[in-house]
Parts: sequence; C-alpha cells; structure tokens
Amino acid sequence: MIRKVLLTAFLFSALLSSAQNSLEGTIHNLSKSRVYLSGIYGERTKVSDSTISDSLGRLRFILPKSLAPGLYRVGWGKTGFVNLILNRENVKFETWANFPQDSLKILSSLENQVFQSFTLMGRISQSKLELLMPLVDFYPVRNEFYWNAVTEFETTQKLQLARLDSVSDKYQGSYAVRMEKVIRTPYISASLSSNDRIEFLKQHYWDKVDFNDTALLRSNVFADKIISYLALYQNNRFNQKQLEGEFIKAVTVALGAASVNPDVYKFMLDYLVGGFDKYHFDEVITYIADNFQDPFSCEDAARKSALQKKLDNFKKLSVGKIAPPVEVPDLKGNNISLLALKNEFTLLVFWSSQCPHCTEMMPDLKAWYDKQKTKRLEVFAISLDTNRNAWTSFIKKEKLNWINVSELKGYSGKAEDEYNVYATPTMYLLDRDKKIIAKPITWRELEQALKQQIN
Repeated sequence: MIRKVLLTAFLFSALLSSAQNSLEGTIHNLSKSRVYLSGIYGERTKVSDSTISDSLGRLRFILPKSLAPGLYRVGWGKTGFVNLILNRENVKFETWANFPQDSLKILSSLENQVFQSFTLMGRISQSKLELLMPLVDFYPVRNEFYWNAVTEFETTQKLQLARLDSVSDKYQGSYAVRMEKVIRTPYISASLSSNDRIEFLKQHYWDKVDFNDTALLRSNVFADKIISYLALYQNNRFNQKQLEGEFIKAVTVALGAASVNPDVYKFMLDYLVGGFDKYHFDEVITYIADNFQDPFSCEDAARKSALQKKLDNFKKLSVGKIAPPVEVPDLKGNNISLLALKNEFTLLVFWSSQCPHCTEMMPDLKAWYDKQKTKRLEVFAISLDTNRNAWTSFIKKEKLNWINVSELKGYSGKAEDEYNVYATPTMYLLDRDKKIIAKPITWRELEQALKQQIN
C-alpha cells in the first residue's frame, strides 16, 4: 500500500514537472481580436504564436518546453502591448486595451510580480529625483529648505537602492532581478555639480553590468541601457559634428565595457551601427567601422558575417571615398553603369514608389533638375520597388526624365547591398570622379548641398 502511494506520488510529480506552462490573460475591451506573442531581442520583436481573444477579452497560450527564458510581448492592434517575463512558470495577467501599461495586474507569476515591483519603484523614485534635481542644482539660497532638498535627494536614492537590494536578495538569480541589475543607475552624491554628475555617470554607468549573462539578450535591457548612456552625451547646443564627436566617446566606452563577452559585444555593435545609420551619423559609423569588428567574423570574404560586411561597406561609403561601381537595368532592361556617367555631378538616390518621403521629394527634385540650363547634374535613381507596374506608373505620372533603374528586388538587390540601404530615400551626391561629396537625408539637406556645389 505504501509502495503504491509513493509510486502514485512519484508519477504525479513527474507529470507536473513535464507539464507545459501557460500564459493566460484578460484584456478588457478587446473582444475577439488577434493577439500575438513575440520574443524581444533589443528593439526587435519576433512573433512566435498568436491566438484570438474571446468575447470577454480572455486569451491563452500554451508555452512550449523549448521556450527560452526572456522578456516577451503580448501585442494587439497597432500599438497595444504588455511585456512579460516567461521563465518556465504559469503566467496570468489582466489589463485594459486602452491603457495596458498603467492598468496591468499580475495575477499569477512570481517573476512578473518582482518585475512589476521594480518598475513601480523605479517610476516613483525617478519622478521624485527629477523634481529634486533642479533644487539641488539651482536653488539660490543655501538655507534650511535647500539642505532639506539635498537630504531628500540622497535619501531617495539610498532608500531605492535598499529596496532593490532587499528584493534582489530575496529572489536572487531570477530573470527579473538580473534585468534590474543591468538597468540600475549608480548612486549620485548631491555634492556633485550638474556637469560633474554627468561625468561621474559617464565613467561608472557600466560598472555593475554582468555582460556574461547572455540570456538577457532576450530582453530590451541592453538596448535601453545603451540609449540612456548615449543620452548623457546629448547636448542641444551642439551641432551635428560636435554631437558626433561626443557619441564617438560614448561608443568607445560602451563597446570597451562589453568586450568581455563576444555575444553581448556583437549585439551592442550591431545595435549601435543600426541606430547611427538610421539617423545618418556618418562620422560615428565610420569610426565604428574603422575601430571595431564583429568578433565572430571570419577573414574569408565569402564567410564574413552580415554585420562585418555592413561595417566594411561603411568604410567605403564615407564622404571623400569613391562610390562603389554598380550596374542596374533601366526601363528597357539595359544595364546602366553609374561610373559611365560623365556629368559634373551625379545624385545617386535609392527610393521607392511606396515610400511617402520619396514620393513627396521627387516632384521637388524634378523641378530643380528641369531648371538646369546645362545638365551639370544627372540623377541616377535606383528604385526599390518589387512591382514593375507601380514603379513605371509613378515615373510616367511624375514625368521623371532622368536615369531610372531597378532590379525590382526591394532591399535584396546588389546595389542596395553594396550601399547598405536600409531606408528610403538614401542619397549620395557625387562629383565627376564619382567621389562622395555629400550624403543628404532630406530634400532640404539635398537642396542645400546642391546650392553649395552647383551655383
């Protein structure tokens, strides 16, 4: 009898340990709608499953045993979402579709209760410090009120760190605690001036970060940490060149700190390259390409990683370099060579008829192009369209009488790959020798560059 009971207990515990976990939720005001479950990797998300909420907004996902611990997103519509930790436990939550972050309630899941407590503590502490900081910095008379503000500024930080340490010690090793330790900001003495405070943070921002915890790559903590660190170098009085100089300092410190682990280092390198490329911080990109490389890249050109190829291309695309040669089919299917053009200037522009910024800019560019008394500037317009009819219809409608070419492969064409094109419009202004003399982002910047070069 005893043996039978023990056997039954053993089998029951075995069934529990092998059972799949579930994610259940109720999203009020979200009746019979598609809801997606996505993994988070920095700022990128990848859908892993989806379901339909019932008439009351209830939903349920069965989590596969192979699901890696990390931060995941339950998303709906265009902007609705909540982020939850999934770490081999059942999760149950409740929220409202109209204001999901503020109304989120964790009904079941220790990890997410800890995560939510960290988030709440951080919000309260940060709001208090933002109110106190101007008093500490600028209050003109150092009377009792001033010293009370100083005491409150330091006490708020100490209490916050004590609470965080208390929760961290209690749930040591949990995914939520490990995330919090990356996000945590160093303690700042009120005795430091505003400038000294920023310099202190610049030097110590990465001190307590565990770069060897690669499981945290399945969250947004490293991406958020990078953004908040770059913000320390932001100054509204700086022009772009000065700002790029500051960001180069930030990149050097951040990547130097992350270099202890190749996986995290590669993530941060890729993230920084993508971000600075998006906002056309070319000097920063060139600096990164010249001084850092993918730690997993092979010297064999055929086996180089996509990231290393991107870095190598950036070296070739800085102002002052000769534009890479490309040949692209025109409307009749004839290959047209960029280097064969003999005009004094060439505008190489990557665009698409599906890109609103491009379609707004093209009429302005055409008006400027048609006003030329002598054709000193030629436009070499490479379309990223995949639909031939959409491409040719727009050209005909707008009467674009310059060189129109396309492989009709979107971002997968040879020219797009050669020029690291990840957004449209992307433009390069070239001289007669095809040397890059400007890389404007907007029509206004292009117009200014044209005025400077073509009087």
